[in-house]
Amino acid sequence: MLALLAAHGGLFLSAFLAATILPFQSEIVLVGLLLDGWAWAPLVVTATVGNVLGAVVNWGMGLVIERVKTRRWFPVDARTYARAEAWYRRYGIWSLLLAWTPWLGDPLTIVAGALRAPLGPFLLLVTIGKAARYLVLALAVVEFGWTPGAG
Repeated sequence: MLALLAAHGGLFLSAFLAATILPFQSEIVLVGLLLDGWAWAPLVVTATVGNVLGAVVNWGMGLVIERVKTRRWFPVDARTYARAEAWYRRYGIWSLLLAWTPWLGDPLTIVAGALRAPLGPFLLLVTIGKAARYLVLALAVVEFGWTPGAG
């Protein structure tokens, strides 16, 4: 029971932190657990929930961004923010299907909050994208024996 809690708790935390603007890699934790023999479906659910909740934190930051984006501690530079805002304005709420992508996803979820994207559609689209990413990775490891660095 303790091993289950540690495995899923560690994966949840890494996925949550990876979805915020902190430099974290939840995929490494997921692959490690899969290679250790853990069942893929519960791991995909755990990683997805943690990653989506981290994106909700970003969305919430977007709600107050005008008051904080010029502060030194704010982690998204003006250029990255402007690029994400332009992307969101061009493609609309559907761009949130790409919230899983590196370098664009985190700023995109902040912009969604700043532009007042409704939370319901935000959650649906972000969840679809993030779940698909974890599912593809898990199946690549489990079904095809792929491991990072194996090419």
